[in-house]
Amino acid sequence: MDWRQYIHSEPKILLGKPTVKGTRLSVEFLLGLFAAGWTEQQVLENYPTLTPEALRAVFAFTAECMREESFYTQPLISEAG
Repeated sequence: MDWRQYIHSEPKILLGKPTVKGTRLSVEFLLGLFAAGWTEQQVLENYPTLTPEALRAVFAFTAECMREESFYTQPLISEAG
């Protein structure tokens, strides 16, 4: 999927956070709804301007962003030590 058809960033909209085109719904906000346990049906019912394709684009965008990041775990440092 080409998420660029659905996701964009405009400095004047939510300070440039990535949003779904035609809405003020940020990728971050939508991911937070899913993290809180919302279903796709609940999101689509509560935000009727969204489409199933736009929601898939949110995940495609996030997946691409994550592929470009490197995460390294750091061992916990004991305060005693």
